[in-house]
Amino acid sequence: MTDFAPLQALGPLALASEPHAPALTDYLNHYRLTSLLSGNIGLYAGFIEADAFHLWTQVWTPEQPRGTVFVVHGYFDHLGLYRHLLERLLAQGWRVVLWDLPGHGLSSGPRATIDDFKEYGACLQALQRYLCEHDLAPRPWIGIGQSTGAAILATDALGRGTAAPWQALVLLAPLVRPWGWPQSSWLHRLASPFIRSIPRTYRANSTDADFATFLREDDPLQPDRLTLTWVGAMRRWMAHLLALPASNLRVLILQGEQDLTVDWQWNLEVLARKFPQARVHRHPEARHHLVNEAEDIREALFTELDDFLTDIERHPGPTSSDSHQQPAAL
Repeated sequence: MTDFAPLQALGPLALASEPHAPALTDYLNHYRLTSLLSGNIGLYAGFIEADAFHLWTQVWTPEQPRGTVFVVHGYFDHLGLYRHLLERLLAQGWRVVLWDLPGHGLSSGPRATIDDFKEYGACLQALQRYLCEHDLAPRPWIGIGQSTGAAILATDALGRGTAAPWQALVLLAPLVRPWGWPQSSWLHRLASPFIRSIPRTYRANSTDADFATFLREDDPLQPDRLTLTWVGAMRRWMAHLLALPASNLRVLILQGEQDLTVDWQWNLEVLARKFPQARVHRHPEARHHLVNEAEDIREALFTELDDFLTDIERHPGPTSSDSHQQPAAL
């Protein structure tokens, strides 16, 4: 299987020149990203220091971007899996920032775990500070997150209050609590003093069979164990999210009704209270990994995304820094 370890030698985020380092070329080819560099699209790639972590980061940009979209991936994911979304956003003229969460992909940290979800938020803010210092993130800012990535963005927007910089968020199959949580929560409490991790179960989280096969057989960056430390951090984060004030920030939530990864019905009720202005679109056939669904489903979801971003551009409204409210009843 392909080894991307040589990419660690790339160093800090920098403009990818021609010819690319062989390891970067192999990486882009493996995740079918090379074709996106045609025309007027530029790429910055490398690592950003964020507290104790080295974050693998890519910034894809057209010549005159409409603004910046920050994409935050889900648990077990990495940025290499977001080609379809990246292609769509570039075609619409957005600069796109993607990064691997700590413990995921090429970023540093113990695999697929975190001591506290606050570390995810701290990494996001460190990334944003770096990009601002290097003039790489023109406004407005849109956040798009898948599952755990959606949880990170929602917490950031709700928790930062007047400092939150978002024009809008797009939450894809957002995590608040996972599917089957009332039962698995008790199992976690019982097992966590004795077991550190359990083998990962690959669930068909997309109707695209080729994507599911790729994850199981051809992606060298996939973690193979679920850590109970991460589950404990998620448990504590969940209580934190529920206590945060609501916001009138404009939000689009896309959710598949065949999702067996998150408890989506319960989650949508919570998020509707946290973001009362949210627009919710449910797809009857979609599963969990929405950016890698079968083409017809993905196209329907991306059309909703296009319409939302166009509406945001035509009617910008306030950023989240102008829309913080008092706590909503739960």
